[in-house]
Amino acid sequence: MGKMRAYEIAFVGLKPGIHQFNYELDDKFFTEKGAKDFSNTKANVKLLLDKHQGFMLLTFEVGGTADVVCDRCGNPLKINLWDEFKVVVKLVENPDEMNNQEEDPDVFYISRNESHLDVSDWLYEFVILSIPMQSMCSEEEKGGSQCNKEVLNKLNEMKERHSEQQTNPLWKGLDKFKKN
Repeated sequence: MGKMRAYEIAFVGLKPGIHQFNYELDDKFFTEKGAKDFSNTKANVKLLLDKHQGFMLLTFEVGGTADVVCDRCGNPLKINLWDEFKVVVKLVENPDEMNNQEEDPDVFYISRNESHLDVSDWLYEFVILSIPMQSMCSEEEKGGSQCNKEVLNKLNEMKERHSEQQTNPLWKGLDKFKKN
């Protein structure tokens, strides 16, 4: 099966009801889509397609792991991916016009003449959305932070220098404008 065809679902031949599709996504998939903020990805996505007359309800259940970098110290972190997303796909005569007018990102329109549904962009998007916006080392139960101690010391030095600069009398007169 071609790499693009692997993410296409031939929904025309499916009977009404729930159908399950499983996708195992790795770094190759995400590199081809342009992702750079994580690595060593092993994402498992279970897609439940509930086919009805005139529309389909897609439920994406994301799981797996990925390596990211701590936002505070730069240490590598392994995070768990978990989330669930739903998309309604409606079959209409004028899908381009309807997609341009639709404000709900969870509703998508395709032509009644379509026979396949490409889910690769949704797979990519939903795994990306499963990664936390902020990644930080967790606290150990007894030993304090797992963060890189050298980086934390440097951050503390920079914080002290910043607080010294804030006490500069040159800027003291501007404080009264903050309160207005």
